[in-house]
Amino acid sequence: MSEVARLSETPAGIRVVTETVPDMRSVALGFWVRTGSRDESESEAGVSHFLEHLLFKGTPELSAVEISELLDGIGAQFNAFTSKEATHLYARFLDRHLERAFEVLGEMFLTPTLAEIDSERQVVIEEIAMYGDDPDSIAHDLIAEAVFGDTPLGRPIIGTAEVIGSISKERIREYHDSRYRGPAIVISAAGNVDHDKLVALAEGLSPGTGEPTGAPGVEPADRGTARAFEKETEQYHLVIGTPGIDRADDRRFCLAILDSVLGGSASSRLFTRIREERGLAYSVGTYSEQYSDTGLFAIHAGTRGENLGEVCEIVAEEMGLITTVAPGVEEVERAKELVKGRLVLAEESNAARMSRIGRAVLHDLPILSLDEMLDRIDAVGQEDVLSLAEEILGRVPPSSACVGPDTGLMDEATAVLEGVTAA
Repeated sequence: MSEVARLSETPAGIRVVTETVPDMRSVALGFWVRTGSRDESESEAGVSHFLEHLLFKGTPELSAVEISELLDGIGAQFNAFTSKEATHLYARFLDRHLERAFEVLGEMFLTPTLAEIDSERQVVIEEIAMYGDDPDSIAHDLIAEAVFGDTPLGRPIIGTAEVIGSISKERIREYHDSRYRGPAIVISAAGNVDHDKLVALAEGLSPGTGEPTGAPGVEPADRGTARAFEKETEQYHLVIGTPGIDRADDRRFCLAILDSVLGGSASSRLFTRIREERGLAYSVGTYSEQYSDTGLFAIHAGTRGENLGEVCEIVAEEMGLITTVAPGVEEVERAKELVKGRLVLAEESNAARMSRIGRAVLHDLPILSLDEMLDRIDAVGQEDVLSLAEEILGRVPPSSACVGPDTGLMDEATAVLEGVTAA
């Protein structure tokens, strides 16, 4: 645990973690629960996200309008999100409003009335339709399906219009009451916050009790698969993905270096070759996602049809190179400084601090200090990057997902990826 982070647990099993930054005049406060779309059955697909929407629609004490007026009235910035393994409600506000903000967020999180369910049902269905119109979103959902198959990790977080349009209020209530339990909840805060005061506030909450329900394990596909989705677009939206590492893997710091070297920066190999040298794409890069038992590493690009084959060839070349030859000293050092710079700059935001410590506790990871994280990054060597690249990018041919007007062209262009494996 870091020198400034403090962790406590209430009798109800809620964990409270804080990082106090006395020089700040604000607090970032987050309520987390360890449940997300991977916890859903197929008949519940999207209920975690729908429930997140309904948290804002009223409590026994407050209407939806009153919630907004109260949070606006204390100058708060507030929102929520759902991921595949967590749901998060948060707000930032002036430090003197901690008690009121905590009271409102606590009611929303634990005692939602699920009011206005039918109108919000339509809002979420419109959101699903919006993503269905976005080829980039479709491509990213398809790569998850290609890598993780017919499992909760392979399904979109937002769910389906069929489920959202028919799921009952009673079933959503049952889902909330069975998931939002003490041992599954974390409250995190960063900024000018008193840890003991926050713990005392948390002790006044009455969540459910018992152990959270575990999500089923997921075994990624043992071979690459291709998904081509026909849609009239100006560009072809391409995502290439492979199974990655889980969030507890100590090599996550090495993964950040690998990401930066291959496509996660303006000086990365893919950005340089595809955009800067050849002008084949405006958007090109890499990203990674980590889950409790697996992960995803992905390369993405948007390009016109006449350039799609060349983009795939460059990606295949660079994947082959990075899995067989260790990156140079200068390249690795540049990536390290970039990763460290992003990390340090993020620490200047109390919202980023709150999120970092909240995620760590929620997923039972150690809370590392900034210096400890910088040391882990500095410890990464050239051979470490090569070894991880071999494992992630060279164990099986990658999967691909592409959205555009001509499926034949997509199939032809991505066929070159079938030969990408480590020597």
